[in-house]
Amino acid sequence: MNLELQMIGTGSAFAKTYFNNNALLRDGGFTLLIDCGVTAPLALHRLGKSFSDVDAVLITHIHADHVGGLEELAFKMKYTFKRKIKLYIAESLTSILWEHSLKGGLYQEGEITKLADLFEVCPLVSNQPFSISENIRLELIPTKHIPGKQSYSLYINDRIFYSSDMVYNPELLNHLVHERGCGLIMHECQLEGRGEVHTTLDELKKLPASIRSITYLMHYGDNKDDYIDKTDGMTFIEQGRIYKL
Repeated sequence: MNLELQMIGTGSAFAKTYFNNNALLRDGGFTLLIDCGVTAPLALHRLGKSFSDVDAVLITHIHADHVGGLEELAFKMKYTFKRKIKLYIAESLTSILWEHSLKGGLYQEGEITKLADLFEVCPLVSNQPFSISENIRLELIPTKHIPGKQSYSLYINDRIFYSSDMVYNPELLNHLVHERGCGLIMHECQLEGRGEVHTTLDELKKLPASIRSITYLMHYGDNKDDYIDKTDGMTFIEQGRIYKL
């Protein structure tokens, strides 16, 4: 079965025209939400969907544009839909997510005191593929972002690279394409400025043409349209569009 991917948002952390860079990955009757940022509830609403349409959520790292919507997700699941949703997250990030991001808003004495009170927590080990549905197999790949903060990109079904926020890493991209059979790259893209904690468009344009031709750009700024014909063969992912993978 072909997978479907729909970006509910394609924007950078500070974009206002575009929602946070979060995605729905569908396998028939199973839907995975990749990251759940501040704008995720509104983004889903604009697409005629809600958290009730999601079977599991995967978090790549702990920044508000990737986890800021989890408080609403947790409350809606507990009190409206009355079920626990699966939460896939790197094992090393589980306590950080609760203690540093969610506890302040979600804690209720005697009722909600830990992640497991709200989610079916599924801790993951990096660089070890795991199956989350009949046709979705994922691998967490550690990628550098903010110094001292763990961040993980995804390798999906041994053929699709979905980047989290990350600094430019051409060695990884070349390895995935030439050694592991990657045929599609969905990569974050900072359109302007230096790539101190993100990958810039100018850096991605240094990739060989064969890799640029399979690279789709996301996590971009509100001035994306100014760069439509300036990507050297790479394609901007469209917010809301459904892609067959």
